[in-house]
Amino acid sequence: MWGAISVGKVCYTACANALRIALLIPLTACGIAQEPPTARSVPIHQTWQIQPGSAIAGHRVLAGLGDISIDLAGQRVYAPFDGQMQPTAGNCVVFSSPEVPAYLLRLCGLRRPSLGSVQEGQALGRGEVLHFATLRKQTDGRWALVEPSSALLTRLLRSP
Repeated sequence: MWGAISVGKVCYTACANALRIALLIPLTACGIAQEPPTARSVPIHQTWQIQPGSAIAGHRVLAGLGDISIDLAGQRVYAPFDGQMQPTAGNCVVFSSPEVPAYLLRLCGLRRPSLGSVQEGQALGRGEVLHFATLRKQTDGRWALVEPSSALLTRLLRSP
């Protein structure tokens, strides 16, 4: 049986929600020109019973096999390339880029991550601990967890 990351709806920004619900003013009034990105489902090639987003005895699992956990100490992470940030299961987002179309980067643990189109070097969010996974697209369309390169992690962690 194949695993999958379930999808959840994430609010784009508090400003956009306030405008949509209370004022019904176009998003451009707040300086936001794009719609919130849709949540992404990422079918994973490998299957483990416990995955990020699972709950054990009332505690949410933040990372699993294939994730690297990095102590950010409240610091930011940055887009390694131009790309897209989309919400996915749990407290996670996925980053995709046409520069590396065979890969997705899963980032869990960021507070208020930037969603939608991002530019190389743009701050993606900050957090205390980043749980990071690199996924490589398989020929059947599913994604496999693979070891990330230290050069990629360096681009993600260093301010441009």
